[in-house]
Amino acid sequence: MNKLLATLIAGLFATSVYAQSTTAPATPVTTTDTTMSSGQSGTAGTTSTGNADADKKIAKANEKEAKEMSKQDEKINKAVDKANEKKAKAHDKAVKKVDKASEKVAKADPEDKAKAAAKAEEKTAEANYDAQKTMIKADEKAQKKIVDANADKAKAHAKANEKRAEATAEAHKDAAK
Repeated sequence: MNKLLATLIAGLFATSVYAQSTTAPATPVTTTDTTMSSGQSGTAGTTSTGNADADKKIAKANEKEAKEMSKQDEKINKAVDKANEKKAKAHDKAVKKVDKASEKVAKADPEDKAKAAAKAEEKTAEANYDAQKTMIKADEKAQKKIVDANADKAKAHAKANEKRAEATAEAHKDAAK
């Protein structure tokens, strides 16, 4: 019964790890503006203000924002990739420990099998715990980097909006003269 339980737990663990490694973790979204999260400014595709200088400033603000969005998206992808790599290594290490414990049970003398099986269950539980702990830490570190990157994206978006608004106001002021 204990072997069956250990096998079921190990199988459940392997399944959950596989599912985690095949799907990217959800990235928290800090804004509801879907165009911003894809790296485009909120005013992309707008027509000119009629003032060449203002249009130039708006284009520069849009370009800066797009560069910052791209840079932060790259940071997010790098953090997710690194976390997935750590999680895969932790899983492989746990699988090796479980396999080694199972081999020892198989090689044990018939009178020592029960003791070896109990020890193997303990090793399996320890390996699974260590792997899960490593995976949690990797996800936690990645989430921190993702939050920081999203905050930087929001700041870049706000700064670009400020520059666009200043340029538009300047254009309107010049037009009023």
